[in-house]
Amino acid sequence: MTEIESLAQLERAVARARGASASMRRWQVQGLDLTTHEDALRGLDPRGALFLGCTISKATADRLRAGGALIFPAVPDVPFDPWRARLYTPAELYEGIESGYEHTPDARIYAWTRAASRGSLRSLLAQALHDSSIDDALEEHTRKRRIVGVMGGHALTRDEPAYAEAAHLAHELAGTGLTVATGGGPGAMEAASLGARLAEHPVDTLDAVLRRIMEVPAYRPDIADWARSAMESTRDLADSGRSLGIPTWHYGHEPPNPFSSVVAKYFRNAVREDVLLDVCTSGIVFLPGAAGTVQEVFQAACRNYYAPVEHVAPMVFVGREYWTQTLPAWPLLTALALGRPFEPGVHLVDDTSQVREVLAEERPSD
Repeated sequence: MTEIESLAQLERAVARARGASASMRRWQVQGLDLTTHEDALRGLDPRGALFLGCTISKATADRLRAGGALIFPAVPDVPFDPWRARLYTPAELYEGIESGYEHTPDARIYAWTRAASRGSLRSLLAQALHDSSIDDALEEHTRKRRIVGVMGGHALTRDEPAYAEAAHLAHELAGTGLTVATGGGPGAMEAASLGARLAEHPVDTLDAVLRRIMEVPAYRPDIADWARSAMESTRDLADSGRSLGIPTWHYGHEPPNPFSSVVAKYFRNAVREDVLLDVCTSGIVFLPGAAGTVQEVFQAACRNYYAPVEHVAPMVFVGREYWTQTLPAWPLLTALALGRPFEPGVHLVDDTSQVREVLAEERPSD
């Protein structure tokens, strides 16, 4: 398919088609307002083209259908674009934050999920279309990236030493060219997103931001203050582009952190968890966390258990006491890994300073 997700791409495709076959065959046109380009489309053979959620006149749509194109219209009465062609940015999700978090697209979409009828086919269809579109955009974003995941607890606050440690770890990993993926939420996920975002700045710059955001340590009681402090602290700092957040509106009471370079936000948490672990082909680091992190531990272990050796993702656990005594997942995990191809790739370290060396040994080609 020729994916067309901007008017500039459309104009180039039209020019090529006019000089060749005059055909739109295998075009996939997604989420565009085509009203200013309908004359150009009328001069081409639409057979085999696919139009997803585009704005177009009825007359032109009828002609395209009659000529063999497949047209999926926009879904009305939902506060999001089910056919969106790009990942979100924090600025997009937090647009209008000056008037309070409840006025942002992120909050309004979450409120819609809470109000939508559970058995409503329309709402279920809109969510499924949206998540499939995010899948496609995420695949494009990650295609040539080496991605390492950093998983950890959402309850960690900005004024705790472990927050700074997570930020420094991600800063170091992203500084080697890796993209750091997280669950996109607060706590350890936010810290890792921040460190990766500032990968092209010296560590002194990261430390200065850490000191500034300590003034609003948590998203409770005011999400707006928490988000604004983050955005203001990095407004004039270049973004490395190596911070990827993958959150979900299933946990919409926890806002997405504002430090991700891009955000692949899903409705279905089961899909989001699977996608998050799937993209982390260069390894996964597990910082101390609770139920969500433990779920990711064993979901990643299950993937590795059945994977051929060339597809095993290294797993690095930070905090010997935590993973052997506080939440003793380590003994069960090592028993599960015994004799399997992923056994050599499972590591337990004392602190974050050891992670980079372990991952470098696992993936020397990275």
